[in-house]
Amino acid sequence: MKILLVEDDNSIAVSLVDGLTDAGYAVIRAATGVAAIELEAAETPDVVLLDLGLPDMDGRDVCRVLRGRSRVPIIMLTARSDEFDRVLGLELGADDYVTKPFSFRELVARIRALARRVELDGVPDAASGADAGEQPSGPDGSAAPTGQQIGPLEIDRRTRRVFVSGVEIQLTAKEFDLLAHLARDPGAVSTRTEILENVWDAHWYGPTKTVDAHVAALRKKLGDHRWIEAVRGVGFRLEVPA
Repeated sequence: MKILLVEDDNSIAVSLVDGLTDAGYAVIRAATGVAAIELEAAETPDVVLLDLGLPDMDGRDVCRVLRGRSRVPIIMLTARSDEFDRVLGLELGADDYVTKPFSFRELVARIRALARRVELDGVPDAASGADAGEQPSGPDGSAAPTGQQIGPLEIDRRTRRVFVSGVEIQLTAKEFDLLAHLARDPGAVSTRTEILENVWDAHWYGPTKTVDAHVAALRKKLGDHRWIEAVRGVGFRLEVPA
């Protein structure tokens, strides 16, 4: 796997490059936003680790440019712990974030979880018996439906597209996975732990606030915060706004 590390602090970058290389990753590094944009286009990395505090431009602007032309998974590295900054980064298209200081073990776990999720997105359901590129079929041989309708919300898991009242909304990979998970049983409450295990990784040990930040970003894109109701002390559920 090839990782593009965007980090201007040389001491941090050298440590991360050495650690990620020892962990089996191929690492290319950019110290500026402009270099990151150029390298992403030239090297087509599998994951981008993006520091927000860059010398030439805001890392969030780099994220916006990359997401505008690519679906490469992006993990933001940020010293900004404020929820607004985290939510804004997710809204711009980041798939995850890690707040500095972070443990190297945690970072590698998030890279692996994200890469695993992206890899599974491209694998057809083995239970369907369908080959790659082949439409799943129903019991009568006709094409089985891949879309789910919940009021004005439509979720197509095969194409990973989401529509609200017929208008498509653009979600990051993690936002789609979160919505799809909640939509499996509309109205039922999913705990933060259940969401982390199903949307992130079964062995996730990061902060549960990750879920809250993604929920906030997803609510804004759905256009109404009532789509995802918080159940205090428990978790979240998906419901059609009254």
